[in-house]
Amino acid sequence: MFASTLRPTALGLVLALSAVAQDKPADKAVDLKVGDPAPVFEVTDDQGKGWRASDHYGKKYVVLYFYPGDFTPGCTAQANAFKDAMNKLTEQGVEVVGVSGDSVPTHERFKKAQKLNFTLLSDPDGAVARQFGVPVTKGATVKAKDPDGKPFEFERPSTLARWTFVIGKDGKVAYKNTKVTPAADAKAIQEFMAKELEKKK
Repeated sequence: MFASTLRPTALGLVLALSAVAQDKPADKAVDLKVGDPAPVFEVTDDQGKGWRASDHYGKKYVVLYFYPGDFTPGCTAQANAFKDAMNKLTEQGVEVVGVSGDSVPTHERFKKAQKLNFTLLSDPDGAVARQFGVPVTKGATVKAKDPDGKPFEFERPSTLARWTFVIGKDGKVAYKNTKVTPAADAKAIQEFMAKELEKKK
């Protein structure tokens, strides 16, 4: 009799736990669209200093380009394209910021190696990327070479997908590209900005 009275109670507990699990909302991927307010965040830049989005939104158009990681061929091509286009982008009122899961020291080393003239932000756990809906995968041990050919190795905490956004002066998403061609990204932004500025005339 004791066993028979215990079974319904145990069954009820299982059903109750199952119901709680089903009621618990799953983490939904963010689907940020053009016209939506841009997420506000604070992270560390390539100099180890705090970088607050709220200090930059509203002053210029802010290009936030998320990329997989430093010292990879595609990401190097993308960074150098932005470097080469910086004079034109500055004339268009644009600030460029690169974001990856690499650490601050790795960013500092990459920026120095490529002589980059814009800021890199460290998003090691992918928290900022997820706010923008950018897919985040696990990191890796990366083998790379300095410009002088000296090999070195570093840990990448997380890997971000290659997505690019432009945040307008109103603090809203003005442009979103989830299928970025690394070497052509800067040109695509220049073309978008030319149309954007023409509309403002």
